[in-house]
Amino acid sequence: MLKRRSILLGGAAATAGVSLLAGLNQAKAQDSAAPIAVGAALPMSGASAADGIEFQNGLNLAVEEINAMGGVLGRPLELHVEDTADMGADVVSQSMQRLVDKFTTPVIINGYNFGTGMVEMDVAADNDVIFVHYNTLVSHNTKFKSDPDRYYGSFQGDPPEFYYGPGLLTYLNGLIETKQWTPANRKLAIVTSSAEYSVVIANAIRDNAATFGWEISLYEAVGFPNNQWGPTLAKLRQDPPAIVAVTHFLPQDLAAFMTQFMPQPTNTLIYMQYGPSLPAFKEIGGDAVKGVLYSTVVGCLPDSFSEGFRTTYREKFGPNAAYLTGSQTYDGLWKWALSAAIAGGPGEPFDKEQAKRVAAAMNRLVYRGVNGVCHFDPEGQSAYTYPAQTADASLGMPHQFLQHQDLTTDPVLIAPPAYAKGSFVLPPWMS
Repeated sequence: MLKRRSILLGGAAATAGVSLLAGLNQAKAQDSAAPIAVGAALPMSGASAADGIEFQNGLNLAVEEINAMGGVLGRPLELHVEDTADMGADVVSQSMQRLVDKFTTPVIINGYNFGTGMVEMDVAADNDVIFVHYNTLVSHNTKFKSDPDRYYGSFQGDPPEFYYGPGLLTYLNGLIETKQWTPANRKLAIVTSSAEYSVVIANAIRDNAATFGWEISLYEAVGFPNNQWGPTLAKLRQDPPAIVAVTHFLPQDLAAFMTQFMPQPTNTLIYMQYGPSLPAFKEIGGDAVKGVLYSTVVGCLPDSFSEGFRTTYREKFGPNAAYLTGSQTYDGLWKWALSAAIAGGPGEPFDKEQAKRVAAAMNRLVYRGVNGVCHFDPEGQSAYTYPAQTADASLGMPHQFLQHQDLTTDPVLIAPPAYAKGSFVLPPWMS
């Protein structure tokens, strides 16, 4: 019986991950050199197609690098993608099942898919395949806890969205304590949409606000999608809060919020969810988005470790390619490939014994990828977040806070301090 231990390594080219994989391949190449099918059910069309393309880009780059190292125990990887279009439980589950039926894939690496109720975990369980995704939903953790033996092969490669709530409140209070920002009041407004992701984050902010000394002055739910912000902005202008947190996440809608806010701005910090990380946000919003804050519990770090990945990604996929998105599936496939090699092979559908070996290796592996450290919480099989779940930066994926400061460059990472590349600046409408 192997002792439970952790291995710290990286996943980008010329890192310890490459060295480990090459060593494993040299030491134990399997007799069969048949390709290993890697499946992905991604929104390649529809409202989230821009993200779907980046998720596929990340997988393609990982496949290319892993195959250059000899694949997994001498077997090359071969990517197969099913389009989930506008997503939903039926579409996503059928897409995943087709990947298993058509290609006999032992692993499915997804980005996100909305409106599924985490039915993907049932597809993985019914077929005994490994499933890694970036839905960023606490419902993954809840479902895993309901039956760990059934859902042993399902992993969320990033922390659940719940941690955005206390993370934002901690960050805001830190700005005040360090005198980087003096709020006009202690009022906090929340604008959400009907999507599960948005609602959970909004509720996590609302439910923890009083503990951090904040008063909720507005809790507004808008349609999904929504680009007409007049009624919401009228309420905000009538009773201006110190901070408004918009947990709706479509980049084009958030850009519209800013272009409609700027003609009559209030003395209010603007925090937004996810959308500001995508190129469309500043392409549509222009100068109106300068000063906007956003955060992510998963995204490519602007550090020396990921420099090679970032350079290669944009050389390969274009100067405006969103490596912040592609980095997620990139890390997910690298971690699975290393785990499968350590476990002695990827197995195949319905080979529960080998799938459990791969799952056990994934749980043991503390993986330093381009998004930071992916270390799975055994209670929910999603990545630990730093600093909310662990105070050790080497054991958790950093909850990053970024700000749009100069539209000619990427947003500036301003927290947590262990990773920051710049400092918070007061938005121009508040200067």
